[in-house]
Amino acid sequence: QLQLVESGGGLVQPGGSLRLSCAASGFASNYYVIGWFRQAPGKEREGVSCITRRGGTTNYADSVKGRFTISRDNAKNTVYLQMNSLKPEDTAVYYCAAVASVQNMCVINRPIEYDYWGQGTQVTVSS
Repeated sequence: QLQLVESGGGLVQPGGSLRLSCAASGFASNYYVIGWFRQAPGKEREGVSCITRRGGTTNYADSVKGRFTISRDNAKNTVYLQMNSLKPEDTAVYYCAAVASVQNMCVINRPIEYDYWGQGTQVTVSS
């Protein structure tokens, strides 16, 4: 059973940066596509970014393109989300999720396709 644990959230001022980590255990993470999703109070969960199992393909929501970067270190079973130029509208609980896939593509518009989810980490962007 794959388990995911997010870390790295916190309070940051607008324009600041945070790096989120998603640590996988229970199974080698390089079998899985990993996605980052977020959910703000009163809003639906939305996809932020995803990365294929070997890191060859990434995908980003339009709202974060140019500001966020996803990467992975399979030797450490960890996926990262570097978030720069943060805005108040980025405030949300951020979740990582995984799905076993050998495809060289990933999607973020269908959270239901991901089978494993972490507990989330809070990101608050405020002055």
